[in-house]
Amino acid sequence: MTLPDTAANPAGADRTFQVDLRGLVDLLSHHLYSSPRVYLRELLQNAVDALTARHGLDPAAPADALGIRLYADGSVVRVEDDGVGLTEADVHTFLATIGRSSKRAMGVPSDEPIRGWGRIAEQRGDFIGQFGIGLLSCFLVADEIHVLSRSARTPDAPAVEWRGRGDGIYTVRTLPASARPRPGTTVTLTPRADAGEWTRPTQVHSLARHFGSLLRHPVTFDDGTGGPGASVNAEPAPWARTHPTPGARSRALAAYGEEVFGFTPLDTIELDLPAVGLKGIACVLPEAVPAGRRHGHRVHVKGMLLSEQAEEILPEWAFFVRCVVDAESLRPTASRESLYEDDTLAAVRDALAERLRAWIARAAASDPDLLARFLQVHHLAVKSLAVHDDEILRMLLPWLPFETTDGHATLDEFARTHRTVLVTSSVEEFRQVAAIASAAGLGVVNGGYTYDRELVHRLPEIRPENTVADLDPATLTAHLDPVDRETELAAAAYLALARDALAVFDCDVALRAFQPASAPALLVDSREARHERTRSQLAREQEGGLWGDILGALRQEAPRAQLILNQLNPLVRTAVIIDEPELARTSAEALYGQAAMLSRRPLRPAESSLINRSFLDLLAHALRKDS
Repeated sequence: MTLPDTAANPAGADRTFQVDLRGLVDLLSHHLYSSPRVYLRELLQNAVDALTARHGLDPAAPADALGIRLYADGSVVRVEDDGVGLTEADVHTFLATIGRSSKRAMGVPSDEPIRGWGRIAEQRGDFIGQFGIGLLSCFLVADEIHVLSRSARTPDAPAVEWRGRGDGIYTVRTLPASARPRPGTTVTLTPRADAGEWTRPTQVHSLARHFGSLLRHPVTFDDGTGGPGASVNAEPAPWARTHPTPGARSRALAAYGEEVFGFTPLDTIELDLPAVGLKGIACVLPEAVPAGRRHGHRVHVKGMLLSEQAEEILPEWAFFVRCVVDAESLRPTASRESLYEDDTLAAVRDALAERLRAWIARAAASDPDLLARFLQVHHLAVKSLAVHDDEILRMLLPWLPFETTDGHATLDEFARTHRTVLVTSSVEEFRQVAAIASAAGLGVVNGGYTYDRELVHRLPEIRPENTVADLDPATLTAHLDPVDRETELAAAAYLALARDALAVFDCDVALRAFQPASAPALLVDSREARHERTRSQLAREQEGGLWGDILGALRQEAPRAQLILNQLNPLVRTAVIIDEPELARTSAEALYGQAAMLSRRPLRPAESSLINRSFLDLLAHALRKDS
């Protein structure tokens, strides 16, 4: 056992952290970076930042005079730039010190959150990288990194060579100026055998186009076959190009959206936020998506692709679009694969939301055909927005489609026909009453879908001449015609047997006359009433004890369901004069079962059993009669 050297390290003395580079690289590969492919993005990013610093030294230099060159032939991967380069002191400071970024040392604005639009432009950083760990990603595909650099800040400085290994060992030496005649940096990797998937020439070219297609500096690729180098970013982004007409610009943006996302947009919305240097497009999806399902958006920072799954760039309600943007002042996280949530990002999100609202407003004001197509596909998204946005509510509520007793119609069309609009609280209640309410001239909207009931109740804010009320059983039964006294008396015995047969379901039975005559019965029963009856039954079963006392305190007079028989229906007129008690009971049970099925609500086990039993009993009676 080796004893600690207390003379060299006296008690209480400051000590320096020791870094296991292999362990750190393993941490990066498994927890920070999503894939080894990011090594090329990090190399491109360092090259872009070096070019940015070079332009800072010589602002008059044309942007296309300095560029980035990639080379991959299967045995090496090389990235060469004409950037600011490094001196020997820079190499020791930045390449050998984990976590120290040359960008911060060069006077880049601090990373503190930016509050408010006024300061954003002032603190816009010029560099993509901030964390000083990007070069380590190369160890994901290679065991050694070779860097050759010459500084543009010190023209007479020699070239510097740095070799770093994955075990944490590095060497530095100076070379003659001829080793690197021009200022800039060359990074060379010799890939490991297991990294071929990410370092083949075709893959390197593909990754370069994936990450760097919007970079402002010229990037070329050479596969070592002797042919001319291929341009990685031959054309600028479509929003940065000049187009002959507005129509040509719209078509170019739509074509780019289709190329990026793989669908033809219903429309494209151009995005431009000068305060953060953001430009791009939002593509309206041509098909509906589930509510709340958020799509990932393609975000570039200073031309470099940051993420294809950046959900946080738009609010949750904007799930009807996918966007691709390029921004100057958004902050990446340490992995540079997502956005840092700060005040700047929140301001950008709010501003982009306003652009989407403005697009909806323009469509409503000047392009009704586009608005109709949009609402046909994305009415749920707009409803979710209208619930919380009074401006959108007033603008679009009359145009939104709803399920009504007049069929699917806009609320504006329906409100013109029905001065009083009734709304159900569930889909099953609407289906129970739709046919009868329509025949009675009642205007009922299905409020059981997400957002619909809340939105319909806000209709008077837009159309004060209309009133809105919840539909309850009493409202409906009040519109059903009573039968004459003689008919009521003649059916009294049958109604008494029917009430007795259906008492197990807490169901009353009444006789009325209503349209359509083809409907033999209507079951009026709400979900709340069923829940109240279930609670009352449980309270009766739990008489006594603490639980019984609690339920007893909550118990109210349980509302009963109501089976309303239609005197205008021939089957009912025949049933109410049956003089055989058992057959009368069976026919009442069959009418209840048929009405319950038409309501399309889930059947209770007892109801399913009743339907089967009554059907078999009626079939047996019919067979006995025929024989």
